[in-house]
Amino acid sequence: MSGPAIVETARGPIECAVAGAGAPLLALHGGMGGHDQSTLLARALIADERRHRVIAVSRPGYLGTGLSVGGSPEDQADAFAGLLDRLDIASTVVAAVSAGGPSALQFAIRHPERCRALILVSACAGHLDTPAEILSRLRVMARFARVPGLSAFLGWRARRNPEAAAARAIPDPVLRASTMDDPVAGPLLRALQASVFDRLADRLPGRINDIARFGSLGPIALESISAPTLVVHGRSDDIVPVSHAEVVLGVIAGAEGLLIERAGHVALFTHLASVREKVARYLTA
Repeated sequence: MSGPAIVETARGPIECAVAGAGAPLLALHGGMGGHDQSTLLARALIADERRHRVIAVSRPGYLGTGLSVGGSPEDQADAFAGLLDRLDIASTVVAAVSAGGPSALQFAIRHPERCRALILVSACAGHLDTPAEILSRLRVMARFARVPGLSAFLGWRARRNPEAAAARAIPDPVLRASTMDDPVAGPLLRALQASVFDRLADRLPGRINDIARFGSLGPIALESISAPTLVVHGRSDDIVPVSHAEVVLGVIAGAEGLLIERAGHVALFTHLASVREKVARYLTA
């Protein structure tokens, strides 16, 4: 499969991009994402992409996957299992970032025989109230999406001036400069920031659904997860508090953690080398 495609599953059509020929890795993006950001997640986690067959998914409500495929984390988990059926994949490592966390956890709970391992990056693992600043920004984006051509202009501006978005994500100027100057982390973060404005209107239904679902999310049965689990989280994350990671580490038997001091929600990029090293050792083990 070259480039993103729509795969017909038992739960409905799911958009994904599949690349590589190694061990399967299902990549699940966060808020305002899509298959493009799932691909960026996999590229960030894995230095040598040739070692994995990456299935980069657009979760329901994002880009080419309709929200009717599954609004709840449980329904999304079942939809991913249906996608694996169609791709003839028996089991996979699941990597999820931020808002992809609940559906990844439910996949491990509902389809344990198909989940070889979990990698959770800055991931939501339970009830989450969205900060007022993000809600305000989402309302602005919804207005932008209704103006023809404006999203394309904003994407162009984001590519021309990536520092503006980076300053919101990485307040520390020294850490921000080192991240943006990094030959690997910098381009990945810039691509992530700019991608939000590509088909902006097609990312909003999923984001709005995530916010509503997570705000009323009950406890997740983490104790029933048997898959080897790696948790990567910044201790200064102001989007998904580090308490989410601590709960996972405290409940899932044998879970490993990389909790990064003075790192925020984009710890994956600000501390890319450390994360990659940990992931490589984890997957090898």
